[in-house]
Amino acid sequence: MSNPYGELFKTSGAIKFSLAGFVARMSLPMTGIGIITMLSQLTGSYGLAGAVSATYVFTYALAAPQISRLVDSYGQFHVLPVAASISVAGLFALLACAYWHTPTWMLFICAVLVGFMPSMSAMIRARWTAIYRGKPQLQTAYSFETVLDEVSFIAGPPISVGLCVAVFPQAGPLAAAILLAVGVGFFAMSRETEPPREIQDPTQKIVAEEMAGSVIKMSGLWVLALLFFFMGIIVGTVDIVSVAFANQLGKPAAASIVLSVYAIGSCLAGLVFGALKLKTPLHKLLLIGGLATALTTLPFLMTHSISGLSLAVFMAGLFFAPTMIIAMALVENWVPARKLTEGLTWLLSGLNTGIALGAMAAGHLVDSYGSHGGFAVSTIAGIGVALATLYIPYGFRVASRRQVSESPEHR
Repeated sequence: MSNPYGELFKTSGAIKFSLAGFVARMSLPMTGIGIITMLSQLTGSYGLAGAVSATYVFTYALAAPQISRLVDSYGQFHVLPVAASISVAGLFALLACAYWHTPTWMLFICAVLVGFMPSMSAMIRARWTAIYRGKPQLQTAYSFETVLDEVSFIAGPPISVGLCVAVFPQAGPLAAAILLAVGVGFFAMSRETEPPREIQDPTQKIVAEEMAGSVIKMSGLWVLALLFFFMGIIVGTVDIVSVAFANQLGKPAAASIVLSVYAIGSCLAGLVFGALKLKTPLHKLLLIGGLATALTTLPFLMTHSISGLSLAVFMAGLFFAPTMIIAMALVENWVPARKLTEGLTWLLSGLNTGIALGAMAAGHLVDSYGSHGGFAVSTIAGIGVALATLYIPYGFRVASRRQVSESPEHR
C-alpha cells in the first residue's frame, strides 16, 4: 500500500516550497507570545504587553486577506517579499523601541507594521491546490498542512518564550523576524511551483464580477470564516483555561500535558483523515464535523481532574482538524481559482482573531469565576460553531446555483 503523504512530494519543487513555507509560518505563533514576553520583562506591565500584541493580531487579521488578494492579482513572487519586509521592519523597530523605552504610542505603531505579515499557510495551500486541483491528493495535502499548522503552534510559543527568558528579552521576536525573512525569501524564489496567474478576457461578465470587491462577499464564504472564528475562540479558551485549571489543582506543570493531548488528538485525526478517500459530499462532512466540534465543548464544564480534562480536549481535537480540512476543501470548490489565496486567508484570519478574542474573554472570566467560568466561553463558541455549520448546506445550494448559472452553457 502506497504512502499517500509520500506521493505528495513526487512533484518537483514540492519539498523545497513546503520546507520554506514551514520555516516562514513559524513566525506567526512566535510573534504574538514573543511580544508579550518581551514587553512584560522590559516594562513590567502585562496590560501593555497584551494590548500591543493584540494590536498586531488584529492588524494581521485585517491585512492578511488584502495581501492575499494582491497575491492573487500579481503573484506570490512580487507581493510576498514586500509584505514580509514591512513586517520584519516593524519587528526590528519594535525591538528597538522596547530597548530604548520610547513613548508607548510608538510600540503600537510598530505593532501595526508587524501585522502586515502574509498568511503563509494560505500561500502553501494555494500551491498544493495548483498542483493537485481536482485530484484525490489535494485532501491529503490539506490534511498535511493542517497538521503542520498544529505543529507550528505547539513548538512556536515555547521556543519564543524560552529565547526571551533564557537569552535576552528581544530574542523571541528577533528569531521570528529572521525565520519570516528567510522562509519567505526561499519560498518566493521557488517559482516552479508558484500558482500561475490566469489570463482571462476582461469583457466577460463573470470576470468583471470576480474582480469587483472582496471574495468574502460570496455566498457561503463569510459563514466559513465565521465558523473558523468560533473555532478559534474554542482554541484560545482551551489554551488559557487549561493553565488556570492546572494551577487551581496545584499542578501547574500539568497544563502542558493537557495542551499536548489536545494537539496530538488534532494531529492524529488530521493525518488519518488525509489518508481516507471518502465519497460523502463535503458539505455533509462539514455538518458532521462542525456539530461534533460543538458537542465536544460540553464536557469541558464537567471536568474536575487533569485526566478528565485531557480526555475531553483529546476528543475535541479529534474533530477539530478534519473540520478545518473540509472547510478548506469547500473554499477550493466555491471560490474562483484566481481568488483562492484570499479565500483561504479569510478563514485563517477568522481563526487567529477567534484565538486572540477567546483567550482575552476566557482570561477575564477565569479571574472572576474560576476555570469553569472560562470554559463557558468555549461552550458559547460551540453554539456559534453549530449555527454556522447548520447554515452551510443552504450556502452550498446557493453557491451551486451560482456556479451553474455562470457556466459557459448558461451564459
